[in-house]
Amino acid sequence: MRTLLDHLQCTACGRRFNVDQVRTVCPECGKVLFARYDLATARKSLTRDFSHRPPTMWRYRELMPVREEPNIVSLGEGMTPLLPTVRLGRAHGFDHLFIKDEGLNPTGTFKARGMSAAVSRAKELGVRSIAVPSAGNAAGALAAYGAAAGIEMSVFMPADAPEINKVESAICCARVYLVDGLISDAAKIVQQGGPRRGWLDLSTFKEPYRVEGKKTMGFELAEQFDWQLPDVIIYPTGGGTGMIGMWKAFDELEQLGWIGNERPRMISVQAAGCAPIVRAWQEGKSESEAWHEARTIAAGLRVPHPFADYLILQIIRKSGGAAIAVTDDEILQCMREMARSEGLFVCPEGAATFAAFKLLAARGDLHPEQRVVVFNTGSGLKYGELVKAEFRRLNPSDPLSLDIA
Repeated sequence: MRTLLDHLQCTACGRRFNVDQVRTVCPECGKVLFARYDLATARKSLTRDFSHRPPTMWRYRELMPVREEPNIVSLGEGMTPLLPTVRLGRAHGFDHLFIKDEGLNPTGTFKARGMSAAVSRAKELGVRSIAVPSAGNAAGALAAYGAAAGIEMSVFMPADAPEINKVESAICCARVYLVDGLISDAAKIVQQGGPRRGWLDLSTFKEPYRVEGKKTMGFELAEQFDWQLPDVIIYPTGGGTGMIGMWKAFDELEQLGWIGNERPRMISVQAAGCAPIVRAWQEGKSESEAWHEARTIAAGLRVPHPFADYLILQIIRKSGGAAIAVTDDEILQCMREMARSEGLFVCPEGAATFAAFKLLAARGDLHPEQRVVVFNTGSGLKYGELVKAEFRRLNPSDPLSLDIA
């Protein structure tokens, strides 16, 4: 069955727009556009049994924004494992702590989902050139999917972005530009150069389709929990696409009649050195203010002023959730703890969610009987430089010299 994509709608002013034109943000108020579907038809024609479909995010293609199947650009993204913890949860008195491991996506992070959806739709609409500002992983994902689609790509990263992100972008033949500054500085360059260069700006929430790929994490959670949502979701928040996407997915699933109106508490996790959402939530504001001198080892969390901040804050409050900041030291400690206890080498952003879980559990903000999902958004293999390790040297001519202490 083909997509049931129907129209675009502004998340702020509610105006509707034709879905078959290239769009960025709402032309009336400048806010985020959402893709909307004919869910009444979907309710009559779809069942929630996807067991016969391929284990990728495109198993939900009727609720995805690509009309013709040949335009789908896929590298096998999605349907990542939901792992029950063996030791981590029990160490804190929780028997139902799960890790959704997005590090097994193509390019090693959840960014593959958004770029698969956005590049596919761009290809279908005839886009020939795309640009994106990125803290690192979005650039690598765009480069991979752009290469697969045959679209020209330009990526703009802070000069101190992880080295592997620069390499993976370049090897997929993207034009890589390093910016002396933050992702917000890179975004200004893309915004200013776009009209003259003919780029489609694929910045977070500056177009409607990256979030459609990210929402499939919500579909998958529902399916993996047999259409019962968890009680709590703890998610690392830079631009916020994943959190907003999952919330959108839950709304669509309710309209389909596949789940009820219950929602997980949504916990937004940021780094102490860049926490605009945490500050806005604590101060009771509906929008955030730009964070000055943002610093953190978690590159994906170094977003000084999320464009969709108003949506993130709405979701946190509507779900009865919270926003919490963790330190870089806590992140590094949790990277080691998750590897030692569960065999998972997670990215710093993923470790931040476990650090937040520990803080919330310690102060009684989570109940031990609740089903809690923490998200690891990428593979720690892309951040090897952050972790120091000790090695023992062995003389092969004298194996008995092995130090077994």
